[in-house]
Amino acid sequence: MDNVRLQTLSGAHALVDGTEVEALRAALRGGLLLPGDPGYDAARSIWNAMIDRKPAMIVQALGAVDVKAAVDFARKHEAVLAVRGGGHNIAGNAVCDGGVMIDLSRMRSVRVDPESRRVRVEGGALLSDLDKETQAFGLVVPIGINSTTGIAGLTLGGGFGWTSRTFGLTIDNLLSVDIVTADGELRRADGRQNPDLFWAVRGGGGNFGVVTSFEFGLHPLGPMVVAGLLLHPIAEAPALMREYRRLAAEAPDELSAWLVLRKAPPAPFVPAEWHGKEVIIIALCHTGTLTAGEKDALPFRKLGKPIVDLVGPHPFTGWQAAFDPLLTPGARNYWKSHDFKELSDGACDALLDAAKRLPTDECELFVGQLGGRVNRIAPEATAYPRRDVRFIVNMHTRWRDPAQDETCIGWARGLFKALAPHALGSVYVNFMPSDEKDRIHGAFGSNYERLAEVKRRYDPINLFRLNQNISQTG
Repeated sequence: MDNVRLQTLSGAHALVDGTEVEALRAALRGGLLLPGDPGYDAARSIWNAMIDRKPAMIVQALGAVDVKAAVDFARKHEAVLAVRGGGHNIAGNAVCDGGVMIDLSRMRSVRVDPESRRVRVEGGALLSDLDKETQAFGLVVPIGINSTTGIAGLTLGGGFGWTSRTFGLTIDNLLSVDIVTADGELRRADGRQNPDLFWAVRGGGGNFGVVTSFEFGLHPLGPMVVAGLLLHPIAEAPALMREYRRLAAEAPDELSAWLVLRKAPPAPFVPAEWHGKEVIIIALCHTGTLTAGEKDALPFRKLGKPIVDLVGPHPFTGWQAAFDPLLTPGARNYWKSHDFKELSDGACDALLDAAKRLPTDECELFVGQLGGRVNRIAPEATAYPRRDVRFIVNMHTRWRDPAQDETCIGWARGLFKALAPHALGSVYVNFMPSDEKDRIHGAFGSNYERLAEVKRRYDPINLFRLNQNISQTG
């Protein structure tokens, strides 16, 4: 077999003897793909079509032993290393150029123990895998809002969604992890074993190793919940946003109310005359009884005169996948994001101005509501530090034609700058694009120095650097 040319951590290249590559292949339960092999291009393709990188090799792991072998190989050759879970991260860190890529996408097992209300999830599982298994028992883990997202990346960055105000962030329900660290050792980390490592993976991203499985605590929910969308014309947005702020502040923890500003999609539930026109959407989800959900949603349903009112009892798994058609793979994506304690008049005005200048039909702005249990946990309890955030605004720019790159990215950056005076200055790490290295300290805030110490202990050579990287020097 021919030698393989690897990109190294130093920026140089190294030739690896083909016999070593074949020895790696023989040690794997899964597969090893090289450029030109069938399946190579599919394996290196990820959700964000702006990312087009070509690893020297892709290890398609089937278990922790495969991950250990790949980490050992990468460390021995000081190779650039990328780890793919769901491949959904906006920055594209799941794939590298010229290095070793560990692909966990075949590790999607989910095992629910309904009696202990615990679930064990492998590192390549998607949110849909977890929801389908847990909802079979009327149980749930608080996770994100797009069912094609990977559980690994979501969790390691914090994780929030429709049920977080009631049950906390995803990491607030994490009980343990199995993780392969830079020395190739498989470690269990929880509140008693390797507690510093367990603290760090709850919000510190992929800096500390490859998590092969997660164990979560479960909560009763579903299978039916009160949820749905309220669509209004953009002309009603100035008054609606101010009423939304009032109602959101008064809402019980069981109710999450999000805002979305975008052009109405050509969905069957949207009247044809509104397709492609700017709208403001209130998205609701309630984690209590159906009776309580109907009652708590009513004040939002009474606002204005909605084009469409879809709020009512829905299967929770269906609601979790409701936005999937708007977030399919293959488009070019760029995000900017801010954390907010309050939505000031200035912030609302900036959002409305940008919503009237959406560069494509697929671009959107969303305001995710936090608070509730998320904010009642101490900032130092987990690596995720910002327990004062009540709203997260994501500027999601999405388009198809590379010729529109400058226009679309410029729109997001312009709004980001306009919102900055009204924001907290911090950012949710999972919403950071690859060009925001200057915001990493702000993302980890008061926990940065402790994270840097854990990084020095478990990854002294910074093998795991394709992430929102924490410097060992603090």
